[in-house]
Amino acid sequence: MTSSGPAAPQTRSWRVARVTAPVTRVLAGQRFFPLWAVVHHTGRKTGRELSVPVAVRTTADAFLIALPWGPGTNWVRNVIAADGCVVRWKGADHRATRPEVVGVVETRPYFSRVTWTIVQRVIHAESFLLLHRQA
Repeated sequence: MTSSGPAAPQTRSWRVARVTAPVTRVLAGQRFFPLWAVVHHTGRKTGRELSVPVAVRTTADAFLIALPWGPGTNWVRNVIAADGCVVRWKGADHRATRPEVVGVVETRPYFSRVTWTIVQRVIHAESFLLLHRQA
């Protein structure tokens, strides 16, 4: 019996995600591993509490998450529909609001030259989710 669903993407970012997923699920959101966070959100159709591990860039007032599969993924649509989520980062929960999908031009200032090169070569994201920390 074959699956009638769409085939999994074969992009480099998809392959990287598949390889790193087991480690990411364990380390994301932990106090000692600030590269990854867990986004806790509510399903807009089911109302279920869901979570997804993500690579995150942080500032004093925002979280920036690369979207290698675009802004149409269910978790991003859930966060936008709810006007926010909870980000578990460095072992603590942070309420994030006013989600914005931003492009490469708006995102570039958040990264050093080296980090930006890595993001572009490994992740190939054309859009990012900017989440503002709630005070």
